Amino acid sequence: QVQLVESGGGSVQAGGSLRLSCTASTYTSSIYCMAWFRQSPGKEREGVATIRNTGRTTYADSVKGRFTVSKDNAKNTLYLQMSSLKVEDTAMYYCAADPGICPLNPGSPQVAYNYWGQGAQVTVSS
Repeated sequence: QVQLVESGGGSVQAGGSLRLSCTASTYTSSIYCMAWFRQSPGKEREGVATIRNTGRTTYADSVKGRFTVSKDNAKNTLYLQMSSLKVEDTAMYYCAADPGICPLNPGSPQVAYNYWGQGAQVTVSS
């Protein structure tokens, strides 16, 4: 079992920046895949970014160039650095982890990924 605890959510103005953190109960260096998903009311949960234990990353086209996913294995923490935020980035952001898969958009994210954080609300105002 892996517990994931998120922090860093909040409200920012469009164009601003925010950094989300996700601290794991185990060594992040041993986790095959960690990822960020987001979900806004009326929409499906969508992949934002993934990072494998090799360091390979993937990003949704909508955030590429604005968001950066990274890990600090010494702190067992996953990060999502968000810049140039847009109103449409407003959502609940969830971190996830899995020992064997790393798709950005699986058919059912909550089923596909084994472990999930509690969510962090990000609200971007104009």
